[in-house]
Amino acid sequence: MFGEERRMKIAEILSKDKSITVSELSEILGVSESTIRRDLKMLEIDGFIQRTHGGAILNTHTHYEPSFVEKEDYELPSKMQIGKIAASLIEEGDSVILDAGTTTLMIAKSLQDIHLTVVTNSPIIAIELSNRNNIELIVTGGIERLNTKALVGPIAEMVIRNFKVDKAFIGANAISYENGLMTPDIIEANTKKAMIDVSNEVYAVVDHTKFGKKSFVKFADISDITAIITDDELDYEIVKKYEQANVDVLNFGKDVLDGYDGDGKSGDRQDANSK
Repeated sequence: MFGEERRMKIAEILSKDKSITVSELSEILGVSESTIRRDLKMLEIDGFIQRTHGGAILNTHTHYEPSFVEKEDYELPSKMQIGKIAASLIEEGDSVILDAGTTTLMIAKSLQDIHLTVVTNSPIIAIELSNRNNIELIVTGGIERLNTKALVGPIAEMVIRNFKVDKAFIGANAISYENGLMTPDIIEANTKKAMIDVSNEVYAVVDHTKFGKKSFVKFADISDITAIITDDELDYEIVKKYEQANVDVLNFGKDVLDGYDGDGKSGDRQDANSK
């Protein structure tokens, strides 16, 4: 088992049990206690856990997640901006994945009257699109997370992995250049990973409040995505940091949509992260 895989397993265990000892983790994972201590040190540096004498506890701050209802009206103008940008990148005949979330709901509301196939793990997005005759709608099924209204788990992942889609629009609770895209729940993280794996182009849809934050589980590196779609409240210094590393950032504050062809190109620059 590789180190990152082992630390993901530790995160999974802590998300269920909230606390555990070094000796218990050593026995479960079949590695030395010194290896476990190094893993815990790295998880603590990333802010995911707090080490204790002889073990670790879950960092509740990175594990906290507001409910769908609490998030629905939060930063609504920003989410509406993101929804319009994302919808403008979807073309006639595309197959797309819309991740569950309040921002991706704004994409669904902004979709043009063109023929599409939409795969989603959101019952709320499914209801929004259910009367659109131009859309072939596929709902994944799965276990509903009451907090986020997302369908997740093995059933959702199995359905998702049967497809190969043109574009995926994925939400996140936190994003940083160093730590990638993050979410509080490990099961939902695995569902998001499946969406990324089956998509030719992957767009992270995150408002300005998510940048520089940390959450419990990383589900993607920045290099896994085609572009970031955000709002015009994001500090331009942050935008420059990503673009200097060849990561496209699309928002209303810049003319980046002019000339963006949806294949990882903005202007004359080839996006190094194109799928």
